[in-house]
Amino acid sequence: MTDTKTPPVLLVHGWAGSFDRTWMRSGIVDLLADTGRTVVPYDLPGHGTATKSHDPDDYRDLAGDLLARVGASTVGTVGVVDAVGFSLGAITLLRALIRSPQSFNNVVLAGIGDGVFFPHDPARSERILSGLEGRAEPGDITARIFGKIGNESHNDPLALAAVLRRSREEPMTNEQLAAVHNRVLVVLGDKDFSAPADKLAAALPNATLHSLKGIDHFRTPESFEFIDAVLAFLGEQ
Repeated sequence: MTDTKTPPVLLVHGWAGSFDRTWMRSGIVDLLADTGRTVVPYDLPGHGTATKSHDPDDYRDLAGDLLARVGASTVGTVGVVDAVGFSLGAITLLRALIRSPQSFNNVVLAGIGDGVFFPHDPARSERILSGLEGRAEPGDITARIFGKIGNESHNDPLALAAVLRRSREEPMTNEQLAAVHNRVLVVLGDKDFSAPADKLAAALPNATLHSLKGIDHFRTPESFEFIDAVLAFLGEQ
């Protein structure tokens, strides 16, 4: 960047999360503010304070909605944002980064891995839906955790189901990621079901992979090691 101003930071939560529940609760918003950073509040469609449609077709372009928020947040500033995404938020952020790399400065992708190179598996969404709708097998702990989170009082389970039933884009390609020259930090717990992320990190020309020891998918946003890694990475302007 030629502008010496520090860009704002956009935080993008995962499925069934929100800006308040994921980022405010973890304390990372206050920690970023303590370093002088402006944080951009953002809720994915179907979540938090955003519109909660029950029509899956309304969620077909999550990356476009995110880019619209980036555009609105950078008016009168440096024109780009630093961004941190987790899980669905990281997938959405990565698609937005591929589409418009010039809109971003430094990017953190957490809770996603090499699965971005493969077609969406409907069975995976069905597993989460079974938890959300109370149909999960008693022994399917992952589905039941997703179901518990999705049915928390701040969520609309029908909107979250519609997000899961949205049409999916084609898998990402090495060629697409090779064209992204932004600094990227890929963060993944070594107990995360999305592991590994070696191919994802290797496909991005300016990426670093950080493994969180003993951390699973659900504990990532509140992991002290994750928060420390994000603060250190974003502090390296």
